[in-house]
Amino acid sequence: MFDNSVTTGRLTQRERRERAEEALLVGAAELIVAEGPAAVTLARVGERAGYSRGIASHHFGSKQGLLDALVRRAQSGFVPGLADCQPGLERLLALIEGYIRRLGDGDVRAHAFVVLWGAASADGELAALFRERDAALRADVRGDIVAGLADGTVHPDIDPDEITFALFAQLRALALQLPRESTPLDAAHLARTVRELWRRALTS
Repeated sequence: MFDNSVTTGRLTQRERRERAEEALLVGAAELIVAEGPAAVTLARVGERAGYSRGIASHHFGSKQGLLDALVRRAQSGFVPGLADCQPGLERLLALIEGYIRRLGDGDVRAHAFVVLWGAASADGELAALFRERDAALRADVRGDIVAGLADGTVHPDIDPDEITFALFAQLRALALQLPRESTPLDAAHLARTVRELWRRALTS
């Protein structure tokens, strides 16, 4: 549960708003991980975050608005440092490794993102939230492959669309499967292994 015990007396109005929104998103993520998306109500999120029952409605308007904010915040910067990398093979490999490492780092918002992603296949409203997010990830992957083809670091026989589909499917499958493993895997080791497998696949 988000620690809301620190006094906000000296914070500006903007800082108080940002702090409240952060607490609400963490509270929502904790509920999703513990009980599933159906358990989330604006009132419960407000209480879990240490605020009033009505504050989540004030900040996000609706449950859909809250989930949309959570999904966007979770995916933004999901793999740190990519913004500083030039498009191409090495950036793509860094994305692959960083994405898998992130799945195992214990961050509740990342875990909630994965839970919501899995539930989206049976929930039209959740599916709509992820349509844009999925398209952005696919575009990111494809852009790196095309850049690698252009600079010669990716084998010329590689089909960008085919590989984008295969890589996206693998990342999604890993995201959904890792939390279900009865014996926890070393996500860092797995990330390095998958990275090198893709390096060989894309360059040979």
